[in-house]
Formats: sequence, C-alpha cells, structure tokens
Amino acid sequence: MRERKNDFYLIGEKLGHSHSPAIHALLGNKNYALREVPRDELAAFFAARRFSGVNVTIPYKEAVMPLCDVLDGAAVDIGAVNTVVNMDGTLFGCNTDFDGFIFMCHLSGIDFAGKKVLILGSGGTSKTAAAAAKKMGAAAVTKVSRSGSVNYENVYTAAHDAQIVVNTTPVGMYPNGDGCPLDIARFPDLCGVVDVIYNPLRTRLIAEAERLHIPAAGGLAMLVAQAAFADRYFRARTHSGENIVRIIAAMRARLTNIVLVGMPGCGKSTIGKILAATTGRKLFDIDRIITERAGISIPEIFETQGESAFRDMETEVTREVAANCGAIIACGGGTVLREVNRAALRQNGCIFYIKRKTENLARGGRPLSAGDGALEALYAQRHTVYEDFADMIVPESPSVGAAAMATLEAFRRKDFSK
Repeated sequence: MRERKNDFYLIGEKLGHSHSPAIHALLGNKNYALREVPRDELAAFFAARRFSGVNVTIPYKEAVMPLCDVLDGAAVDIGAVNTVVNMDGTLFGCNTDFDGFIFMCHLSGIDFAGKKVLILGSGGTSKTAAAAAKKMGAAAVTKVSRSGSVNYENVYTAAHDAQIVVNTTPVGMYPNGDGCPLDIARFPDLCGVVDVIYNPLRTRLIAEAERLHIPAAGGLAMLVAQAAFADRYFRARTHSGENIVRIIAAMRARLTNIVLVGMPGCGKSTIGKILAATTGRKLFDIDRIITERAGISIPEIFETQGESAFRDMETEVTREVAANCGAIIACGGGTVLREVNRAALRQNGCIFYIKRKTENLARGGRPLSAGDGALEALYAQRHTVYEDFADMIVPESPSVGAAAMATLEAFRRKDFSK
C-alpha cells in the first residue's frame, strides 16, 4: 500500500499531549500525525477512507466498530477496536491494545495466573484489560463502575480479596494528576497494580503501590507496545521485544523531568540553565516564576506576606511545572519540605540532590540563610529530606558547571527500561 504524507493518524475527540507521533517515529514511521475528529464527524471520516491506518483512542474504541468493513475476531470478542487499516478500500479493525497490555504486565513481572482481578472502568480499554486478564489466567475478573453492582461505594467490601487492581479510568490523568481512583491500602491481598494512564508517568495510584512495595505497571509500556503491534498492520513491520523495550526506555528518558533539589545557594538555578542550554529542554525555575508572578523579590514576600504565603505560592507553581514532561525543574531550597510538592515532582521527575558543603553555599538574598549559624541549622533540618527524596545525589563538585555535567551524565546512565 502506497504511503502518503501523514497517512497514519491517532484519532480521538481530544488528543492533548499525545506521545504517539514520537513513538511511531522511533518505530520508523515518520508519516504519523494527530487528528482530532469531532464525534459528529466520525462516520464521515471513516466513510472518506483518506488514510492508510489509524489508531483509535477514547472515546471511540467502541464507536468505530460498526464503521469498519471487517473486524478481527479477537476485537469482536473484546468489544473494542484501537487499530483500523485501510486495505485497498476495505477498513479492517483490530485490537493491538490487547497484546500491548499483556506486554506491559509481563515486563513489570505482574502475574495474573490464578489471581482475583479488579478492573476500574467500563469503557473499551476496560474490555481489553478484562480479556487480557483472562488470557493470562486470571481466576476471576470483577469490573467496578459508578453505577455497577460493584461500585466505588461498596468495592472495599464486595471485592475486599482483590489481588490485582487495573485502572482503565481517566482518574489521575493529566492535567488532573492529583486524582486517585481507589485506596489500595484497603486491599490486604493486593500483589499487583496496573494503571493504563501514561501521562503522568507515575500516577498517584502507581506511587501508592510503590510506597506499599506492591509491583506496579504504568501505561507508557502498553502505549509503546500497542504501537509496535499496530505497525505490523500499518507497514508490515515486526518489532522484537528487545526493540520495544528499547523504545520504552527512550520515551521514558525523553519524558522524564530532571528535578534539581538542595540547599539554598547550592547552584540549582545556574545548573538548570546549563542543563537547559546543553539539552535543549525547557527550564522551569520555581523561585524565579514566583518572583515574576508576585512582582517582588522572595525576601520581600517573606517580609510583607510571611513564609506561609510564600509556601502556598510555591506549591501552586510546583504543581503546574511538575505536570510538564521532558523539562528541567530547579526547585527552591524549601520546595520539597511539603509532601504535596514531593508527590507532584515525583510523577514525571528524576530527582537530583545537589549536595554542597555549607561553607560553599551562597547566602545573599536568601531570608532563611541570614544570620550566624542559620545556614548550618537549616542544613541540619533539611539534608535528610533531600537525601530521602533524591533518586541520585550529585556530590560536591569543584564548580556548578562540573555539577551540571555530573547531573547530566548520571541522568544519561539511568536505566529507563523499567
């Protein structure tokens, strides 16, 4: 089939910040673009057949089924289609989410065999997850929906013995990353958590599973795997498991924020500028954003409004900038003191603690560093918070330039395949 420019699309009602074009580019398909299709134009889009292949996202995975001429048997059984191929005018619909879901779970080491599975949601992805869970040998699959027999009011009693939870709802998805669909701590037998959301990379649900030391899988691996399996239909390309894992790692590295934390005056802002210039990533300097919005300096904010007001501004800005992907974020010295800020930064971030001796810290213009012994006392209070929060510690360097290069080298060496 002859390929034309932008011959392949991801279609949906609202696509927002989709990563699919970047993934397909890594798979070797440069002719892939986003195409928002209003609900009342969906039938006409398919009738026109002006594409070679499309991936389908919410809310159309069920709606496109009657618009296809031929459906793969598995897609019929599942009740959802996410890939449609134009085969010389005949529209063939299939479901590569199914294999993508299984790939994600195997990669994360989550074993469904003999397990009681709880699936949150009732849409097309929920149907796919249920079919995949059964394929992987689940003993029982229970769906949770707002109006179902098992719902969010009775789930803790009706399904108290759930062993694996799968979230297929949009709760916790960008831009509402604070959301969490379920309190998984109330399921004593839980041994696996799967969230098909890929933006943010680490949802609150996944973060809670990690805190409880429960094996967890985020949706980026499924997104990449289903794209690779779709490429078999789009361009007759077969991608090995190793290549899929390589692309997952490349995408995770591309989307992960480099977050700089540490004491006031340790050089985070300067290091951030160097990293931004070196990598081409956008820099978000939290203190600078606060002063720009307030129209006054941080010492003036402390003096006129108090530290509590400053911390509230800091939390608002942190929540905003942490929702970005692939950025550099320079935090204020006290940004990570609030748990809500740490949670926001962790969702898309790899955290680097810029460690410096107190005698090497700049003190000017920093209200909490003023006075004899103040900086030393501040370090004693905070250094364990920085160390506990950090993924990596950048040790004392001879210059901020050297610290920036050490940070970048450590980031590049990080294993993003898991």
